[in-house]
Formats: sequence, structure tokens, C-alpha cells
Amino acid sequence: MIEETALVTAVDGEYAHVESRRDTACAHCQAGSACGTSLLSRFFGYRKVSVKALNPIAARPGDEVIVGLEESALTRTSVRFYLLPVILLIGFAGCAQWLAEKLSFIATEPASVLGGLLGLSTGLAWARLHAVRSSSDRRYRAVILRPADPFNIRLRL
Repeated sequence: MIEETALVTAVDGEYAHVESRRDTACAHCQAGSACGTSLLSRFFGYRKVSVKALNPIAARPGDEVIVGLEESALTRTSVRFYLLPVILLIGFAGCAQWLAEKLSFIATEPASVLGGLLGLSTGLAWARLHAVRSSSDRRYRAVILRPADPFNIRLRL
């Protein structure tokens, strides 16, 4: 299970909206100031990521919690949303190139570019459709596991 510290911003029934700061490992690296990634992270800044998570511990707004997500869910989702569109881009571009050569086109590059764009569009459309379908699947849902600091529990009145 992948865990991240987050802040509960709102509660909606059995779900809570949690906010986590997207951070890089640059603060811990010795090459920090000489690295291009460090420069980019300073330029673009740190963004907050908001997620709707299951709330089995009844956390309230303002609570700092540990949110977890199954590693297998993250891996499957990453492959579907990043790798598949790229594979379709390359595959469609290759097929369009081959078809243009078989049809004896003078210039095959435009067909390859159009095929690649069609493949990328198909992959992104499929990813969007899959995102809508899997949004209700509990396997892909983040879960609040526990308070971030169990010794600093606020009294619930």
C-alpha cells in the first residue's frame, strides 16, 4: 500500500476530500541546486492535489491523516493512462506509414503523422472512458487509513 499524508478539507457522507502537497525528492538530494529537476520544481512550484477518499475513521475537516492506495491499482492505472496511448500512437503511425507505402503515396510522412494523432486520440479517449467507468470501483479509490499523528487526537464533542 502506498501511503501519503494529507489534510481533510471536507466530508461528504462516507467520503472525505483530502488535499496533499505534490512534492519532489529534491530537498533531500545533495545535487539539489545543480539539478534540472530541482530548477523546474522551483519554477513551477508545489501544487496541491485533491482526492476524494473513503473515510472509515470518520475524519473531520482539519484533521491530518494518512491516505493509502493499493500499489497494484496505481500500476494498472499508470499503464492504462500513460503507456496505452503511447503504444497506440506508435502503432497507428506505423500502420499509416505502411499503408501509405502500399498505396504508393509520394510522401508517407503526413499519413504517418495523421495515423499517430489518430492513435493518440484513440488512446486518450479510451483512457477517459476507463476513468469514468472505474471512478465508482472501490479498488481504485484512496482510503483514509489512520490519523497522521495518533497522539495528537482532537477531542470530538
